[in-house]
Amino acid sequence: MYMVIQITLPKIFPRGGNFMADTRNVTEFIFLGLSPSRNVQKVCFVIFLLLYTATVLGNLLIVLTVMTSRSLSSPIYFFLSHLSFVEICYSSTTAPKLISDFLAERKAIFFWGCVSQVFFMHFFGGTEIFLLTVMAYDRYVAICKPLNYTTIMNWQVCAVLVGIAWVGGFVHSFAQVLLIFRLPFCGPNVIDHYFCDVLPLLKLACSDTFLIGLLIVANGGTLSVISFMVLVASYVVILLHVKNQSSEGRRKALSTCGSHIAVVTLFFGPCIFIYLRTSTTLPADRMVAVFYTVITPLLNPVIYSFRNAEVKKAMKRLWIRAMKLDEK
Repeated sequence: MYMVIQITLPKIFPRGGNFMADTRNVTEFIFLGLSPSRNVQKVCFVIFLLLYTATVLGNLLIVLTVMTSRSLSSPIYFFLSHLSFVEICYSSTTAPKLISDFLAERKAIFFWGCVSQVFFMHFFGGTEIFLLTVMAYDRYVAICKPLNYTTIMNWQVCAVLVGIAWVGGFVHSFAQVLLIFRLPFCGPNVIDHYFCDVLPLLKLACSDTFLIGLLIVANGGTLSVISFMVLVASYVVILLHVKNQSSEGRRKALSTCGSHIAVVTLFFGPCIFIYLRTSTTLPADRMVAVFYTVITPLLNPVIYSFRNAEVKKAMKRLWIRAMKLDEK
């Protein structure tokens, strides 16, 4: 006599080959936004419009300065220009929609617009994570192996590292989208957030999302934690290496590492807080998300560049050239 044991696994994807087979009941999503108060929304419209404008102009200025200045030809500035470009794209995936929704009665987004927002936010966010890791490696080589720096960090290596960062961001984002948007969305369609993201969408899926939540944590939260630990470890090694150097060498290393650690902490702290959970959402999530989608992209050019004497000199020369062109 045999006993048959049937094990039912959670349904991860709908049957068949249709990618969006069970999602046709939902054609759009409605955002609750940051605040239900119309007066608060009007004030937020002005504040966030100024913040977004400053983010785009500040990072664009860095990109143009690096591209046009011969004095900023070292690899760190090459990486910095890519980071600034990513910051412009990253903030642009959520900020324009957020700003326009402050003046809208009905904060809606089409289904495929939501798909695109999730993809591009995680694409540029993942690329930024890898770029910050590459920049930490560049600083490690520059400080700990200065005699071999130009050999190790040649332009071919730099191009490969940047390419890996973009590919890594794409793979991370594609995996997130593949996981979340093959779930069935039958209704309701109200998102307790101001943009489309994986955790708020998990709450709207009409199926078991426990396993999907674990996979999202493995893809997003674990990536953030591992990258953060690698970055911190690299800077600890750098600081230990310069311990016996001259006071001037220690000052420069501490200044460089301090700026980088500040950026890393400001970006990774909120990301780990949000994505190291499964399907649990907290009331503070929206304010934390404001920090890493709006504030951090604005602070990066300030921390990385405007405190850097070489960058400020290059910006001054760029401004002088621009003024001379206007006079002609």
